[in-house]
Amino acid sequence: LFMGIGTSIGGYKIIKTVGLDMVKLEQYQGFVSDITASSCLFFASLVGIPVSTTHMKSTSIMGVGSAKRFKSVNWNIVKEMVLTWVLTFPGCGLFGFLFAKLFLFIF
Repeated sequence: LFMGIGTSIGGYKIIKTVGLDMVKLEQYQGFVSDITASSCLFFASLVGIPVSTTHMKSTSIMGVGSAKRFKSVNWNIVKEMVLTWVLTFPGCGLFGFLFAKLFLFIF
């Protein structure tokens, strides 16, 4: 429920950041990035490697943008995204720990 609410509220900003601000995609680039991300997800699933759909899609967009011209990718946005990805893992782990402790205390 909360993920759906978050996507409906912040989805446009995410789409704008990845699809317009990070790289200005043309139609063929969108197609190529979709095929690339889908292929990578498929092969990772076959081998049993857990991967993030969001990370695959975002990095395939970076690759497609770089193929046209390396400078066409806004690397400052990429840096912010990678930092967010790195901080998400310990942050979510900490919140999970704290909420579990809270629930153990209450119940």
